[in-house]
Amino acid sequence: MSRPEPIPLQLPPRKPGLLAMLRSNFLAGLVVVAPIGITVWLIWTLTGWMDSWVLPMIPARWRPENYIGINLRGVGVVVFLMFTVLIGWLAKGWLGRSLLRTGEQIVSRMPIVRSIYGGLKQIAETILSQSEARFDRTCLIEYPRKGLWGVGFVAGPAKGEILRHTSEDLIAVFVPTTPNPTSGFLIYTPASEVTFLDMSVEDAAKLVISAGLVYPPARPRPADDTEASESE
Repeated sequence: MSRPEPIPLQLPPRKPGLLAMLRSNFLAGLVVVAPIGITVWLIWTLTGWMDSWVLPMIPARWRPENYIGINLRGVGVVVFLMFTVLIGWLAKGWLGRSLLRTGEQIVSRMPIVRSIYGGLKQIAETILSQSEARFDRTCLIEYPRKGLWGVGFVAGPAKGEILRHTSEDLIAVFVPTTPNPTSGFLIYTPASEVTFLDMSVEDAAKLVISAGLVYPPARPRPADDTEASESE
């Protein structure tokens, strides 16, 4: 008679040591503390920077520390917000528009200053404008060659001279670089060669900044919603 083969013994899983447990707890705590700490530090630093920029413009006798005895952090931010709201309110009126128009005419006669002011104004109007001139959709585009896909922001259809010199309707797509999404490439491509995504512009920006490490949660497609409702 042949002897039965011995059954291999399964050793119980090894319990992690004290050092491994401390390391695991430290990493778990770092995931929680790091975003909160960096956010608080950025807010605290930006608030102090704005205070150091705004408070010297306020006369010493009007500063709040003369009345309450302590230097409150963030007073410069409040003053800056109130001043900006006031300037915006004045700029919407007839007098404000007239003064702004006169100031821009003076700046337009300065060779170097007009280029800097014009570029900054156009960027500010594009980013902060409440009109439709902004990134509103995200997409995938084959760039820089076929078979390679990049995340892009749809800026809208081609207009003006670019539209007149092309034989088909094109859309403008901004393909950002990683990890700095403020630089990138502007590409005009047919809409048929673009794959539109459901993720928001903010989620796509996080994906680009994190170099593909932070993925937004997948949104259910309309077809999936229909199938789920039918199954119920």
